Amino acid sequence: MTTARGAIVVGASSGIGAALARELAEDGYEVGLAARRTARLEAVGESLPTQAYVATMDVTDTEDARSGLAELFDAMPPVDVVVLNAGVGDSNEELDWEPARETIDVNVRGFCALATATIDHFESRTDVSSDRDGHLVGISSVAAHFGNPGAPTYNASKAFVSTYLEGLRHRQSSRETDVTITTVEPGFVDTDMLLAEEPFWVASPETAAAQIARAIARGRNHVYVTRRWRVIAWLFKALPESVVRRLVT
Repeated sequence: MTTARGAIVVGASSGIGAALARELAEDGYEVGLAARRTARLEAVGESLPTQAYVATMDVTDTEDARSGLAELFDAMPPVDVVVLNAGVGDSNEELDWEPARETIDVNVRGFCALATATIDHFESRTDVSSDRDGHLVGISSVAAHFGNPGAPTYNASKAFVSTYLEGLRHRQSSRETDVTITTVEPGFVDTDMLLAEEPFWVASPETAAAQIARAIARGRNHVYVTRRWRVIAWLFKALPESVVRRLVT
């Protein structure tokens, strides 16, 4: 008899998160769905071929979000995968504080609160159902590789996500547990968060989700979505700041 496997997707009510929940369910996972919009989560859950569990969660309330995550861990079969996909981003060239604060609260504070709760769960678990002790997946962005004059807080927040996950991988190398940490850096994806006025290489949420699910199955440390975006990331790393400035302004 096959033991049921669980996966949790935070930020699962639409876009990449909803599409990834479907991919994971197709792969046989029972899926925990978390986000602010309960009705949307329930609709996604009803569309899945496996059992779905719903937790309404506002990641800006970090203690409540961590409690909601713990409730999903308790309610579900052994959770092997946690995907932290919740994120916000706004154009903010005027540097208004409220959108900047919200971006920090969701993309930095909320992300870190749930990442630490996930690692704590994986390192203390006794119900392992796979050959790994757990798998944390963080959705960052190619935006992590450069400063954006139109959305400086968003790009900086994604740099935090990528660097934080890298730090967790270094930390795991000296731990007894075998927790896989995957950084996902998408380029443009056709969701409500698409900020660019003239985007190129735009992927559908379904295409992005399929590539992320493949990276999860393969235990990858890092993946660009789609793969061609690795060229853009490499260019931003290689070019002098003065050249980058001309490209982004």
